[in-house]
Amino acid sequence: MEQDYKEYDRYQRAKKQVEEIKGFYGHLVSYLAVNAFLIFINLKYSPQELWFFWPLLGWGLGLLLHGMKAFNYMPFLGKEWEDKKLKQFLEEEKRQQHGNQ
Repeated sequence: MEQDYKEYDRYQRAKKQVEEIKGFYGHLVSYLAVNAFLIFINLKYSPQELWFFWPLLGWGLGLLLHGMKAFNYMPFLGKEWEDKKLKQFLEEEKRQQHGNQ
């Protein structure tokens, strides 16, 4: 019974990971399409002022963070950090419960 639960849990995590990656690729396609359009507009109508760099950089940073999350590359606040904090909070709660009894 417990093995079935673990298997189901692993399946759900894998499914969520696949959805994250799909979302990232959708985000990437829209980033490329919209920014190509912005570059075209900028160079055609106001080439003396290159403003397209700002949305390119700002959105690019968001895309980078999205990719890091989708592919589980978070050197800060990643899965290991979450597990460590979760364990810490559970231990603190356990200590508080024993202290109140």
